[in-house]
Amino acid sequence: MTRSTFLRFANSSWRMRFFLFWKLPAAWFMGISVRSCDGREAVVALPYRWRSQNPFRSTYFAAQCAAAELSTGLLALTALQERPPVSMLVVKIEAEFIKKASGTLLFTCNDGDALENAIQKALETGEPQVFTALSTGRLPDGAEAARVRISWSFKAKGDGVK
Repeated sequence: MTRSTFLRFANSSWRMRFFLFWKLPAAWFMGISVRSCDGREAVVALPYRWRSQNPFRSTYFAAQCAAAELSTGLLALTALQERPPVSMLVVKIEAEFIKKASGTLLFTCNDGDALENAIQKALETGEPQVFTALSTGRLPDGAEAARVRISWSFKAKGDGVK
């Protein structure tokens, strides 16, 4: 798939809802949606509903981590388009919960260029590369509620090494 085709897919509400239902049903169930993705920045929304709440009337930490992972993963998937095959895997998650999340959260990751560089290095060297992307969750008033760092490992598959 070309990069532009993938970005059209990622920014299509109904296509992404179907993708989440098919491949990431827990994210679909929680109502996670892609607001925008341009390859450099991805914004993912996590609504505050009963499906994403904990018993303390705030957004469940696992739902926040899922939305943060999707914001970073979309950028990695964008960077993988039109390249030799590369496997990607989450190897570590670190999260800071700064403020009680009792409203829709927008998770934003701006690490698209750095993710692309890590993937390129994995292809050039044949060695696995680990990159830690930061996704920041903000409430509707702009207040920062969470910072989630997702460490991705990228490794060229088979004969993908140049």
